[in-house]
Amino acid sequence: MLSKNTVKFIKSLHQKKYRSEIGKFFVEGEKSVLEVLQSNFTVDLLLSTESFAQKNSGMLRTYRGELIQVTQNQLEQVGQYQSNDAALAVVRMKENSAFEPANEELILALDDVRDPGNLGTIIRVADWFGIKKLVFSPQTAEFYNPKVIQATMGSFTRVQFFYEDLERVFNRWQVPVYGAFLDGKNIHKLGRPSPGVLLMGNEAKGICAELEKLVTQKVTIPGFGMAESLNVAIATAILCDNFKRLMSL
Repeated sequence: MLSKNTVKFIKSLHQKKYRSEIGKFFVEGEKSVLEVLQSNFTVDLLLSTESFAQKNSGMLRTYRGELIQVTQNQLEQVGQYQSNDAALAVVRMKENSAFEPANEELILALDDVRDPGNLGTIIRVADWFGIKKLVFSPQTAEFYNPKVIQATMGSFTRVQFFYEDLERVFNRWQVPVYGAFLDGKNIHKLGRPSPGVLLMGNEAKGICAELEKLVTQKVTIPGFGMAESLNVAIATAILCDNFKRLMSL
């Protein structure tokens, strides 16, 4: 039975303040919940409709957290989806642990990307192109924001990430940094890039001046029309496609 205290607890996770204090976030919808149940995230609480439980009975036999059967209406009241007839999971956040670059690896770095939808889409793009590691400036949108999690479509379970001052990170790593700039080198004319970091900047201001000094090679996507710029998530997808193609030559 879904208690008032449990409802209050889940609704508190809609706010970043309480997510940070408690160290938990929520995932909703059939696909994303199934993804997180099969990942290395720890699920503490699962709200499930009867149909979701029956459909996924085999997987749920290995689930060790708390399981509460609910109605579709109850799911929609505690979550943010307008329509959710499957499940909602309360999940433990991971520690903000730094990683190091591996050989022949492309890492994605984001400088002050503020929009949760953009961040979620970029995480999904990274997963599509097999980019497993991402590093974010402290000003970048919160990874565990429900809108970010929703936009990843489950890809958040397959990437590593941490938040840190990017200037310190780049100085520590000492690898090539490719930065997206309007006045950069045409990505179509770039030779085979060395493994390193692809840096994307803020939606309005681009990459900050402090990080621009650390960029090894500025790159740009050639335009053929009159648009002033591209959305950062779309630009990330185009650049990732080109980098992966060039690095495989």
